Amino acid sequence: MSWAQLRQQTRSLEAQTDTLFHTYSRFASAPNITPKPTEEETKTESQIEELLEKRENLISQLARLLDSESLLTASALKQNNLSRHRSTLFDHRQTLARLRSSITESRQRANLLSTVRSDIDAYRSNNLESAESDYMLDERSRIDRSHGVADSVLSQAYAVNEQFGVQREMLGNVQRRIVGAAGKVPGINGLIGRIGAKKRRDGIILGGFMAFCMLVFLYFM
Repeated sequence: MSWAQLRQQTRSLEAQTDTLFHTYSRFASAPNITPKPTEEETKTESQIEELLEKRENLISQLARLLDSESLLTASALKQNNLSRHRSTLFDHRQTLARLRSSITESRQRANLLSTVRSDIDAYRSNNLESAESDYMLDERSRIDRSHGVADSVLSQAYAVNEQFGVQREMLGNVQRRIVGAAGKVPGINGLIGRIGAKKRRDGIILGGFMAFCMLVFLYFM
């Protein structure tokens, strides 16, 4: 085959490899990876390996074809194309190894978690009495803590209520002292009486004025 035909096949296989890598990478990022490789996963991995082998054979043919040409006809462009195909093949082999390792690690981690859960379930099923006892102890501890909180709240409420009682008693004593002191001052009781009478008179005047305004309002409606 000619140089152009070999290069065309190589580019086509590179594009197919990229497509299969997209499919294969989904197994590495799957949230619930299966304990064992699925048929699709195994098939995709085999197809990638097969494409890599075909590309390596094509690259070898390109290299032999380039070596058979004279130095005058062998162009720098062909050398660059061959180097690019070799570099792309190397990168794809590295990608396959990385994805395969990532899938293996994810599967091992999932299997380990599954084994731990199974061991815990087995332990609980074989130790029902111990599990029930632990549960009852936990419930008793939660109840005791709740009672402690309630007792603390009630103690604070009683303390506040006692403080209010002391303050009321103090205010009552102050009021009695003020009244007693006012009673001892000459004329203070009369002054307080006149102030109260003035307030009552002002209230009567204000009430009468409001009644007059209401009657005027009703008259003009």
